[in-house]
Amino acid sequence: MTTPEVSPSTSTTPNASTSRNEPAVFAIDVEHFDSPDAQRLRAAQRLEIDRAYGGDTEPGEKPTAESIAVFFLARDEDGTPLGCGGLRIVQDGITEIKRMYVRPESRGLGVSTALLRRLEEAALDLGSPALVLETGNEQKRAIGFYEREGFGRIANFGPYIGAPLSICYSKVL
Repeated sequence: MTTPEVSPSTSTTPNASTSRNEPAVFAIDVEHFDSPDAQRLRAAQRLEIDRAYGGDTEPGEKPTAESIAVFFLARDEDGTPLGCGGLRIVQDGITEIKRMYVRPESRGLGVSTALLRRLEEAALDLGSPALVLETGNEQKRAIGFYEREGFGRIANFGPYIGAPLSICYSKVL
């Protein structure tokens, strides 16, 4: 799959206070899906999910550099990767959020919200009318986050139909 044109602008975001009461500042940039930092973040996510479910339970095809339309990494001022997320075009131009992840020590700083906003912007840049996603039924923080961010529960779609551990959401853009 060729990568559709997405604006590559850097998003530098001051966010919620850190434990030192200093604003957290980070940048969100387009990153190759297979870059070393992207691979490390995705591997950390995989370990966290495998621990929760006792192994890999993800239905369907795993995302690849060829199937992901755009992938973003959030980094702090020192260049340390904080989180990631990407978009895969599914059906009728709708984009699916894939590999949305923030390192545990970076949670609570606004990274996930900023990544989600960047993914929403990118989906609009790609002409997507809506975002969809799948998360697991044991990922309570993710479920709460997406619901707070305006995603509504939908019937499981595509490879998630009949997957008992999957919960799917959608948001019209």
